[in-house]
Amino acid sequence: MKKALDHLRAADPVIARLIDQYPRPRRQGQRDPYADLLHAVMSQQISVKAADKIIARFMDQFPDRNPDPARLVVMTDDQLRSVGVSRQKAGYLKNIAAFALEHGLDHAVLNAMTDEEVIAHLTQIKGVGRWTVEMLLMFTLGRPDVFPVDDLGIQNTMIRLYRLRSKGRRLRERMKKLSQPWKPYRTLACLYLWMPGDATPEV
Repeated sequence: MKKALDHLRAADPVIARLIDQYPRPRRQGQRDPYADLLHAVMSQQISVKAADKIIARFMDQFPDRNPDPARLVVMTDDQLRSVGVSRQKAGYLKNIAAFALEHGLDHAVLNAMTDEEVIAHLTQIKGVGRWTVEMLLMFTLGRPDVFPVDDLGIQNTMIRLYRLRSKGRRLRERMKKLSQPWKPYRTLACLYLWMPGDATPEV
């Protein structure tokens, strides 16, 4: 961690000020990619409180609260809707389960891939987009150099701290350019960029 912090301090005075202002983020240990993808889909576009309730009811549907993909893939939409999952999200959850059964969604499979390979692999699943996989890379797989340029929290903080005036594609290109000196520790830089707005994604 010290090596990464020293690099970021030297690379960017804006990030250096954030490092001085905010507490050091906790290191992320490796978690279950399959479970985290399910939770990410159930959490989309709803409040944290509502998501927590739905996830708890969803987990209660399985023995030992273990959402076995073979069991999930044969559940009906009505069964999933009964715990608060929308019909669209029910389909996405079963897509994830089917993908896990066919391709595997464990560390042995994903750790052998580069970041971009993981993104290409998992965005084959309908309902799983690039941002979701980037969060998985950062918080589940513990990859050190991920920069989720489409994250609204990162965008808003960088617009303010770097006084950016671009929008859309030009904004994203400017952000990518600013992030280059942070390599190979862009994940850590992003953890600090989320802090001013207290906007760290729930994962």
